[in-house]
Amino acid sequence: MFADIAYAMGQSGAPQGQGGGLMGLAPLIIIFVIFYFLLIRPQQKKAKEQQQMISSLKKDDLVITNGGIHGRLTAVDDDTVTVEIADKVRIKVSRQSIAAKKQASAPARADKADKKEKK
Repeated sequence: MFADIAYAMGQSGAPQGQGGGLMGLAPLIIIFVIFYFLLIRPQQKKAKEQQQMISSLKKDDLVITNGGIHGRLTAVDDDTVTVEIADKVRIKVSRQSIAAKKQASAPARADKADKKEKK
């Protein structure tokens, strides 16, 4: 019985509205805009900041590599940098493997020296 009704409705001859072509693409466009502002744009901004940081590396900067090694730059070349990780222990790594620059903590070192003198 329901099949007959459904068949009759499909054969009524009235054209079925499909909506505008732009209205069918609207949800896809909205999803792309959301993905752009939430995912693509922040990732591009972060990559640009990373490239600027890598290009501004100079001797005596404190850095952290992608492998988690902390050290001080002793030499900077076009593609590589030399990182001193302990006294007289130096490793040469690619510039692209530098993850971040650390802020020099000179005041903290001075505080430690003052505490040792007070004892």
